Parts: sequence; structure tokens; C-alpha cells
Amino acid sequence: MKRHLCYCLAATIIFTACTSPLPPEPTSQLETVTLNTVKIVAGQTVYVPVYSHVYSPDRNQRLELSVTLSIRNTDRTQRMILTTVNYYNTNGEQIRQYLTQPVELRPLASVDFVINRDDTSGGAGANFIVEWVSERQVSNPVIEALMISTAGNQGISFISDGRVIKSRATKSK
Repeated sequence: MKRHLCYCLAATIIFTACTSPLPPEPTSQLETVTLNTVKIVAGQTVYVPVYSHVYSPDRNQRLELSVTLSIRNTDRTQRMILTTVNYYNTNGEQIRQYLTQPVELRPLASVDFVINRDDTSGGAGANFIVEWVSERQVSNPVIEALMISTAGNQGISFISDGRVIKSRATKSK
């Protein structure tokens, strides 16, 4: 009898997960910021390599991947401001611009941007450019991408770390 209840419970959970509504856009939960009212003292431009697919060892097949870009404010007391989150394809062409205006990422908050597995427009050499600024010195955020896919009883997942390609700091007086 207990086994039957467990199976029913599992079926209910799976059904509920499959029929739940899509989550809201990631930035819809974040407050917008007007930059001309903010004195910027720090910031970075971060390059995050991602892969919309990977090839089999003999390159005859490719496995499509879903991509989750995660941006995490690691500072416990200060906010950071995201100014740019753009997605580029293998040829360096911009595919998507996720922000139309700067948004606040509160202390210890995070935001995720997802590229669905069936969206292969980025290619194997896709990337994100993320730009952030702050009004005070803050600890550097964690910006990384998780790629994942499953097929049958096999799966693949890996993480790609963002790399700072430009730092912004005000000059000392």
C-alpha cells in the first residue's frame, strides 16, 4: 500500500511540474535604475562563453543544450546595477538584448537568463556580455553559465565561468 501511495505522489508531482505556468521574465522582478542619478565607482564587463550544442566525438551528431546564465551579487550589504546582458552567436552577431534599462540586483540576490535547448541560434561559440556597475566598492559578482541536456538515460552538464574583459573604477582624488 505504501508503494502505491508513493507512485501516486510522484505522478502528481511530475504532472504538477509539467503543467505549471512559465516563470515571469527574469528582469520583471527587478527594480529599474536611472544611471544619471547614480555616482558610479566600480564596474566590470564580463564575457561568458556558452554552448548551444556540443558534438559527439566523431562530429556526426550534436547534442543540443539548454543554457542558464546566472548573475549573482555576492556582496552582503551593497546593491549592484546590471546595465547590459546581451547574447551573441558564433559569428559575434548580437542575437538578444535582455535589458532595455539598468536594473538593481540587491545584496545576495541573483537573476537567471535561459536559452532553451531547441534554440541553437547561438551555435557552439555563443557568448554573453554582461556589464554591471555599483555606487560603492562591492565584492565581485559570480557570473557563470550552466549548460545541460539529457537524452534517454544519459545526460551532460557543465559550467562556464565569466571572464572580466574590462574593469571600471573611478580615480582616487
